[in-house]
Amino acid sequence: MIRTPVTLLLLLGAAVFVSACASNRQPILMNAQTSSTTPDEFAILPNKPIEQPKDYAALPEPTPGASNRVDPTPKKDAVAALGGNPNRLNASTVAKADPNVYTYASRYGVAENIRGQLAAEDLEFRRRNNGRVLERAFNVNTYFKAYRKQSLDQHAELRRFRQAGVKTVSAPPETAGN
Repeated sequence: MIRTPVTLLLLLGAAVFVSACASNRQPILMNAQTSSTTPDEFAILPNKPIEQPKDYAALPEPTPGASNRVDPTPKKDAVAALGGNPNRLNASTVAKADPNVYTYASRYGVAENIRGQLAAEDLEFRRRNNGRVLERAFNVNTYFKAYRKQSLDQHAELRRFRQAGVKTVSAPPETAGN
């Protein structure tokens, strides 16, 4: 048995020190205060292959600052891969596509500074849910713990929708155990 309070304090201190070394890391992308200077692999998009045009007279006039035919267009490529019309994403056609969409979406009013307002509210929420003393002292990411009550259990929702008879065509098919 432990005979002196000093030994007890040393053992307790060692336990706290060793527990602080545990590797229960959250994803680094969720940590807004990270000082990582590594490159972002998602920001690198390869150019499309260069193609020789059938008619050089049909090429558009070069415009400084305008897009190039080999520039990556990931959104248009995704729309085309899913069977949509990528030309609908052009800025001029989006504005002309359906003017009633904006009217319907803004029927209850539009907040002028919604991004700033949401950022301020989120900052205040994260300050109120800043974690415990040791979590703050060891800079532990408490993002998931703070937002746990607001998170959605996707598997439970999928079961609930399927039990209600809602078609879930974009979800994985049911397995024999479901």
